Amino acid sequence: MLNEKLLDVISHEGVVALVTCSDNESHVANTWNSYINATEDGRLLIPATGMIKTQKNIEQNDKIKVTLGSKEVMGYRSLGTGFLIEGTAKFVKSGADFDMMKEKFSFLNRVLEITVISAKQTL
Repeated sequence: MLNEKLLDVISHEGVVALVTCSDNESHVANTWNSYINATEDGRLLIPATGMIKTQKNIEQNDKIKVTLGSKEVMGYRSLGTGFLIEGTAKFVKSGADFDMMKEKFSFLNRVLEITVISAKQTL
C-alpha cells in the first residue's frame, strides 16, 4: 500500500498535518516526518504526547487525513513532493507496536496508529 516515493518522503524531514473531525468541526495537529514509522503491513505509527483533541475526535470518528511532504524528494515536475493520505486511526497504549515506538521515542505516552486506505501524490 505504501509506495517507494511515499517512503522516501517519510525518510526526509518535513512537517506533517493530521486532520480529524467530529461534531462538524475539523482539527489539525502537526508532527514531523522523522517521527513516522511505516510498518510492513502499511500502517503508520506516530508517537503521541499531546494530541488530546485529536484523540477525542478519533474516539467519535476514526477517519483521518494526513498531508506530508519533502522539498528534497523529486515530484512530478520538479524537486519537492507531497502526499495526501486517508485512513482510519486509533491510539495505542500497550503492545508490541507501543513498546517498539517507546524504545525509539521515550517521550511518548501513546501511539497514533493509522491504517492507510489511500495515499495520493499531490506534487
